[in-house]
Amino acid sequence: MSLNGSSEGFAEACWTSAESTSQAIAVASARLAAMAPRPTELRDLGVSRELLADLLSKHLLRVGRLRAGVLAERLAIPGTALQELLHHLRKEGRVEVGSAVDGELSYLLSERGRQLAREAMNRDGYVGPAPVPLNDYVRIVHQQSLRRAPFQRSAMHTAFSDVVLDPDLIDRLGTAMGSGRAILLHGPAGSGKTFAARRLERAMHGTVLVPYALLVNDSIVRLFDPLIHECIELIDGTSPLMLDAGIDSRYACCERPVVYVGGELVGSMLEVERHESTGELVAPLQLKANNGLLIIDDLGRQRVPIAQLLNRCIVPMEQHLDSFSIGGGGGFTAPFDAVLVFATNLLLGDIADQALLRRLGYKIAFGPVSPEQYRQIWEQACSALDLLFDKTLVDFVLEELYPSHQVLMPCHPRDLLGLVADKCRYDGSSATPDRGLIRWAWDTYFPRMR
Repeated sequence: MSLNGSSEGFAEACWTSAESTSQAIAVASARLAAMAPRPTELRDLGVSRELLADLLSKHLLRVGRLRAGVLAERLAIPGTALQELLHHLRKEGRVEVGSAVDGELSYLLSERGRQLAREAMNRDGYVGPAPVPLNDYVRIVHQQSLRRAPFQRSAMHTAFSDVVLDPDLIDRLGTAMGSGRAILLHGPAGSGKTFAARRLERAMHGTVLVPYALLVNDSIVRLFDPLIHECIELIDGTSPLMLDAGIDSRYACCERPVVYVGGELVGSMLEVERHESTGELVAPLQLKANNGLLIIDDLGRQRVPIAQLLNRCIVPMEQHLDSFSIGGGGGFTAPFDAVLVFATNLLLGDIADQALLRRLGYKIAFGPVSPEQYRQIWEQACSALDLLFDKTLVDFVLEELYPSHQVLMPCHPRDLLGLVADKCRYDGSSATPDRGLIRWAWDTYFPRMR
């Protein structure tokens, strides 16, 4: 089955969790190679020779001397393309041949080459693998979009199988994820919104290609972020660059990304930024989250007005396109293909007006749990904290402590028992909670209720 510009073959290879054998891995690798085949010539890269020559020079400027094989790996380009670049640079007097290292020639910059490399570094501080043309990136994002991978009810319930959550709530989350529309999780603090948002990651299946950098006009924008993009080695023994795997080495093969940001979010993080220390352009969060999840937690705590933040995200989400400026009057448009999830403790009326709320496709409420659910969560928390579970202690909490003080929130068992575990460690006592410890934890956790 060939991709032929669609994602059917890719989905079959990568989105089916049962395909865990070596044969399935080989099939997945072949599918990815069909999406982004490894180039063989310089012209196949879609990047000008001069830009690549400058990039190669910056690598040599940073290190001093490199073997041809190392240069090819650092630039993520085929050997034939590297030799053409080196020939061009030697002809211009920018690169010299050094002594052989382990039987392979090394290369270093001439004085003229160092001067031109410094000028190139001042223009653009990016040093890394060769960039991918924006048009190629757009095509691949569309092919591996989550909207082409319908969320199945069974997958959602499997992802939440060890979580105490109403089945109806799980189905609402699954339906929202499959829609591709923005999602707003709202409810009081401690009701499980953030936990549920993060757990959605388990419902996503598949391997995606993420370029290390994008070529936009004549500028390079770094996209790959090791804090976000988790590389996968599809073929045993290959390097993360997969130089011998038949896949364009300018792409990293990754799990679907999950970008999580909370109150620290500022407006500049959603735009292309130039790092002062390196001078390189860096992609915004929503580009890094493409083909995955973008979770914005604690909506309302950011240092940007809520309406401005929502409009900045939702309008591109509706259009599936986002526009960016790269300075000097230049700009570009790229896909917005992340499932956007907001979580907030605020009341809906305090977030935005009805017109803006309507554009938030799914508004899913979280709240207190039932006594039976509370007991289940308590037992799970005991297991996680290596504490002895005692049903009579849960009854004590529910019947004597809660009635006049608090509603049953799903975070309470973990938090209360965490305090108990801390006290047991401090006292050097056995991890056996009793009523005295539970009441001590309660008075510590709810000091105003004493």
